[in-house]
Amino acid sequence: MNLEKVIFGFFIVLALSLNFGFFLGELDNPEHHNVFELFAVILVNVIATMLKFGDRSQVGAVLLATSLVATLELIAAATYWTVVVHITETGLTPEVTASIVSLTGGALVANVISVVILVTETMMSRL
Repeated sequence: MNLEKVIFGFFIVLALSLNFGFFLGELDNPEHHNVFELFAVILVNVIATMLKFGDRSQVGAVLLATSLVATLELIAAATYWTVVVHITETGLTPEVTASIVSLTGGALVANVISVVILVTETMMSRL
């Protein structure tokens, strides 16, 4: 067993599961989406992105691209949250919450693609 691949896979799957946990719930209900969970999702996605920088293969490039997309969308969601709560003081209205959750939904799709690619690559290497 390769410890590096275990850690790599762990962070990719953790990023997906945390992202799914944040995304789950009523789209426009702020009580269903915790800011600390969003922070955890961003942190784990950034770690997963950094781990993908070492892979020089074509699959590694696609994995890095999906991770960059997820991280960018999550940072956009957190930035939007910060602006509406602390700068404009609009607060988490249903429309704002829906926009934040929608951005994390895009990141969720990117994370699903990463996990599918990882599982496919693992299955192909076993054949």
